[in-house]
Amino acid sequence: MSAPHTFHSTVLREYDIRGIVGDTLTVDDARAVGRAFGTVVVRKGGKTAVVGYDGRLSSPDLEAAMVEGLMSTGLHVLRVGLGPTPMLYFATRDRHADAGIMITGSHNPPEYNGIKMMLGKGPVYGAMIQELGTIAAAGDFATGEGSSEQVDVQDEYVARMLKDYDGTRDLKVVWDAGNGATGEILRRLVAKLPGTHICLFDEIDGTFPNHHPDPTVEKNLVDLKAAVAEHGADLGIGFDGDGDRIGAIDHKGRVVWGDQLVAIYAGDVLKDHPGATIIADVKASQTLFDEIAKLGGTPLMWKTGHSLLKAKMAETGSPLAGEMSGHIFFADKWYGFDDALYCAVRLIGLVSKSGGTLADLRDRLPPVVNTPETRFQVDEVRKFQVVDEVKARLATAGADVNDIDGVRVNTPDGWWLLRASNTQDVLVARAEAFSDEGLERLKDQVIAQLIQSGIEAPTF
Repeated sequence: MSAPHTFHSTVLREYDIRGIVGDTLTVDDARAVGRAFGTVVVRKGGKTAVVGYDGRLSSPDLEAAMVEGLMSTGLHVLRVGLGPTPMLYFATRDRHADAGIMITGSHNPPEYNGIKMMLGKGPVYGAMIQELGTIAAAGDFATGEGSSEQVDVQDEYVARMLKDYDGTRDLKVVWDAGNGATGEILRRLVAKLPGTHICLFDEIDGTFPNHHPDPTVEKNLVDLKAAVAEHGADLGIGFDGDGDRIGAIDHKGRVVWGDQLVAIYAGDVLKDHPGATIIADVKASQTLFDEIAKLGGTPLMWKTGHSLLKAKMAETGSPLAGEMSGHIFFADKWYGFDDALYCAVRLIGLVSKSGGTLADLRDRLPPVVNTPETRFQVDEVRKFQVVDEVKARLATAGADVNDIDGVRVNTPDGWWLLRASNTQDVLVARAEAFSDEGLERLKDQVIAQLIQSGIEAPTF
């Protein structure tokens, strides 16, 4: 037995590890995760792991400690270096490695960082993440003499994405990398894509000096909208900090949200996979589920969380899944992981061969009025309690509730959702209605529930 290690109570999350660097997440924690996860891999007969890291200032030190921990269990580690999370996923699949580990804070503020993991071809989440804490607390680490090497997969990754580009006419596209980890790959990608490409903020900078890299928040898309208008572009594409979430702007400057993108992709994917199951999370618009059914697909509503959707895709054989938050997963031609760069290649191809615009594809969906995904801070422990309290009150009121992930409440006006985030100390609310008046009634219901739980209601 080795010396035990205890993690901060908040960092082992549902589908990744996340914390504030130097406070709840340290270099010692990264080393201990490497030792614990390496132990799991080795005991399952694994021999190799791939490690990558994003552009955050703390990432290189955490990566070095992670590699040290993995090697201490006897693993051979392939270090792919700085790049987006999906490049790490690609390298793990492409090199037939037994595990993949990404050092990334995703879309969190600069002071955060974290760890995403793959075991074989699948995500590590839930009980598997908690098991790492158990192994570390017991000091029950495997030991061995590992090794490491640097490998460069950037050109292979770009070439594989380009292979699936199927556009038939050139488009003008503006890209916003948000100073995140996609910058270098984006430059290599657009150099080989047909059409005209304008890149914003493609210098990787972990302080995120221009705007926060989260394309689901409309204020972060201001520069992209302005550039689309200035250049008369056909569309704009934005990425989050580690490149696994996509945002899009049509030529009219309107946001095309994650669930709308899934509906647009579904029309293309279902041509080759008639009747297939298409999955979306509980935050997605009802119009998406209706559109999938209209196109002859089988809609499935599932829990929010990139690991949870990937696992459900594998279970159901789904060729496409997506979240409101812009995590979109192609198993059609691709590998079933969330990759915003690949999604962008598919979107440009789809718009190109449609003969129309992204706006045309967006406007085929019936109009609804809805709130954006509204996040508001609630204590890490309290956020789950609030959802349980709301669920209990709704049960006694006989409401029509889907409780697969938080509470999604159907009413004659439409629906509203309240769920606890698994990555931040926030509650997430959303509502969608058939009219402005209906939306106000739905928002009032959310606010009333929060007030009953002693929570200051958000403005949304």
